[in-house]
Amino acid sequence: MTCCINPSILSADFANLEAELARIANADAAHVDVMDNHFVPNLTIGLPVVERLQEISPVPLDAHLMIADVDRWAPHYADAGLASVTFHAEASNAPIKLARELRARGAKAGMALRPATPVEPFLDMLTELDMLLIMTVEPGFGGQSFLDVTLPKIRRARAAIEGSGAAVAIQVDGGITEETITRAAEAGANVFVAGSAVYGKDSPEAAIESLRARAQLAFGRTPARE
Repeated sequence: MTCCINPSILSADFANLEAELARIANADAAHVDVMDNHFVPNLTIGLPVVERLQEISPVPLDAHLMIADVDRWAPHYADAGLASVTFHAEASNAPIKLARELRARGAKAGMALRPATPVEPFLDMLTELDMLLIMTVEPGFGGQSFLDVTLPKIRRARAAIEGSGAAVAIQVDGGITEETITRAAEAGANVFVAGSAVYGKDSPEAAIESLRARAQLAFGRTPARE
């Protein structure tokens, strides 16, 4: 199973985002949290800033839209050229339609679930997705502790994906550290969002490689998955 490390720029210096992106040039993608202070109680950046980041980023951008009017706005992020756009199932009125529209506009389609949102109601739409984001903290703020209660959901999602034959990645976001990445990887996640565990280190590039190595080691201790 392929491991991807997507550092969250929510933990970066917002006054120097171009330089901060350059510090994670060995990452698989940069995770960009877009919050509107409606769906979650925090306000970050919006489409104009993300469009500019897309122009200067040395790595692909992976947008996580924590916004209320996601059916309207998500396609614009795909139009900006982002590699991946993830919307919350709880915020979308027509998730299958939205996922298809994102793909049609050239982006990978991701769908996110809050910690308490069950995965089972969405298993029939796995083939419409490229990635399933299982939040391992409540969305809205960085620096929270990993919720182990989400591990069974990750396992159920991985089993369902393997059973369906769909090529869907499982991303986890929240509280990912060198310790918790092992548990998440063993449960079946393969795309990891890390904020302070990367940007809080003297060398973000070294932190990325360390996280990647720990995840790959965890894959080796679990049954092979494709």
